[in-house]
Amino acid sequence: MTELDSQVKETKLRLLRMHYESRCGHIGGNLSCLDILMTLFHAVMQDSDEFVLSKGHAAGALYSTLWSLGLLSDDDLTTFHKDGTRLAGHPSPAHLPQIPFATGSLGHGLGLSCGLALARQLRGEPGRVYCLLSDGEWQEGSNWEALIFAAHRKLPLTLIVDRNRLQGFGSTSEIAGPCKFVDQFTAFGVQTIEVDGHDTAALRSALCERADGVRAFIANTNKGNGVSFMQDQMQWHYLPLNATQYEQALQEVAAT
Repeated sequence: MTELDSQVKETKLRLLRMHYESRCGHIGGNLSCLDILMTLFHAVMQDSDEFVLSKGHAAGALYSTLWSLGLLSDDDLTTFHKDGTRLAGHPSPAHLPQIPFATGSLGHGLGLSCGLALARQLRGEPGRVYCLLSDGEWQEGSNWEALIFAAHRKLPLTLIVDRNRLQGFGSTSEIAGPCKFVDQFTAFGVQTIEVDGHDTAALRSALCERADGVRAFIANTNKGNGVSFMQDQMQWHYLPLNATQYEQALQEVAAT
């Protein structure tokens, strides 16, 4: 196990505890993207880079990642999703410098990321903007408009799609699909690569390769990754953990 994988495991345990104590749902989509976030923040992004979480319902994974970096404390995480918290169920830009925009109404994060990237380009500033999106939110037309703009301007932008194939009411292919991401993004003039979204070494190798212009990564993931009763189960888009489920989840993650 690499140092990063060890950090991911510790952070996953803390994420489970945070969601259990808050009685908050969306745990499945948080677990599908945690490896991506941990790889980005620990091994890819530099000080001059920025990050936008377009799939705002994965705020817990972002907070846990910031906790793993020492940017949030255990006490901070105990306030998750509670009255008066800085750590709302969907991210708010009012409290943490790592959160530039409020997200959660899907389909807006990529357009906002384009604005950040365009500002860097016009000012001649270094660094890239990284945007993490869900696969379901590509049913929003605003993302395709943003993709056209980003490709046309050759923006310093990296977008990552958490392709767990499930959304709130079923599979993405059943709701409005299928979306052939690689073919369609490439047709828009965007270099696009598929990667295992739970393989931190593969993620690191792919994402660390610096290039000009827009790059896209389709991260193939599993909703509820690492917890047998959650994995690839649509209902874990919503459900909170009960005590028995929480203990089982801890045991399964600890055993990996």
